[in-house]
Amino acid sequence: MLSAERRQAIAQLIQELGAVQVADLSTRFRVSASTIRRDLEMLEREGLACRTYGGAIAVEDRSDVARPLADTEKERIGRAAASLVAAGETIFLGPGTTTMAVARHLPQTNLTVITNALDIASFLSTHSTVVVIVTGGQVQRPASALIGHVSEQALRELRADKVILGVGGISIPDGLTGESLPAVTTMRAALDIAPQVIVVADHHKFGRVATALLAPVDRADIIVTSREADPSIVWDLTELGIKVIQV
Repeated sequence: MLSAERRQAIAQLIQELGAVQVADLSTRFRVSASTIRRDLEMLEREGLACRTYGGAIAVEDRSDVARPLADTEKERIGRAAASLVAAGETIFLGPGTTTMAVARHLPQTNLTVITNALDIASFLSTHSTVVVIVTGGQVQRPASALIGHVSEQALRELRADKVILGVGGISIPDGLTGESLPAVTTMRAALDIAPQVIVVADHHKFGRVATALLAPVDRADIIVTSREADPSIVWDLTELGIKVIQV
């Protein structure tokens, strides 16, 4: 099989399965792990995959990939949230595409990042010199989030200046919610390790209620979102004393 054909087949698998592992692809295509890693690097450059530790996951929003990073809603949110982080701080950064956008805009030195997201840990380890602490735990696919008792126990032993999280929904009566109960349970442990909680969310999350309750909405000190967010919900959040930053 030619290299181009193999990469096309890998891209198809990523779209069908949501996530792939280097070891599995190496066995499937009978090539070395280093060859598969180069294939995944090229697919990532082409916007066809997002590399993670030991593999790759599907790109969630292809329309965002097609545009320059600076033009996307999540990149604007990520840049604004990263600007709230001061040199020398320790932060916790949760899993998700919007928190990955935060990671892309963090200072590249003089920072400690705790995370339970393998893709964020891999990105920061490759593209910066910040200290990266990974919680450990069971891998939840396709998000490559580390969840469960091991992750929660590690978080109880750690402290940070800020917690930065993505959520599945933001609702005044129903609170901050997520898509997965096991993942939300782990995120609850993260809420307790820092005095300030920053939620990053695109405008689609406003008024939405996902499956699992994370916390009451006023558990967030700051919410960073886009200017497209529902103004009535933004107003209600500010009335609760939550700082809402729109970009």
